[in-house]
Amino acid sequence: MFMLEKISFAACVAVALSTGALADDKNGLGSNVGLGQPITESDIKPWDITILPDGTNLPPGSGTAVVGAKLFTDKGCVACHGEGGTGGANGAVITDIPLAGRGIEATKTIKNFWGSSTTVFDFIRRAMPWPAPRTLSDDEVYALTAFILEGNKLIPPGTVMDAKSLPQVKMPNKDGFIIRFPDRI
Repeated sequence: MFMLEKISFAACVAVALSTGALADDKNGLGSNVGLGQPITESDIKPWDITILPDGTNLPPGSGTAVVGAKLFTDKGCVACHGEGGTGGANGAVITDIPLAGRGIEATKTIKNFWGSSTTVFDFIRRAMPWPAPRTLSDDEVYALTAFILEGNKLIPPGTVMDAKSLPQVKMPNKDGFIIRFPDRI
């Protein structure tokens, strides 16, 4: 019973506070009660980093697998993905495992499952290296992407990855997805 009373009291306080705040807010945006501030284009820019499959929004820069292999070690990728990216505490980023089975249980890898090479770049730039995401330069991300793609035999050795060449990489499972709104890509 005591827990229910605590929840009821908290709910009443929340409703009372929000009702008072909304009653004082002339434009419905919380501006009269000090909630937030208007957002500007410069506020949005650092977060607007989505890379589309066709390469839209890829930044300037370039990299090769040779540079990427050194970065893979130097930036600590080995700790999670193993020596040469072939598996460690976290999944392998370089493997020849075929896409076997169906559904969620199938082992999915960059080579056998990912439909777009630009997604590799996008993911590395957003999430790696753990635990310091978004600390890599664009050149470093291109190099790591080249390392992974070359290691998976998806690009020839020595290929320079950049905003022009990366979207041209043909991923084996490119046609394995049903795009719900293809006209929006």
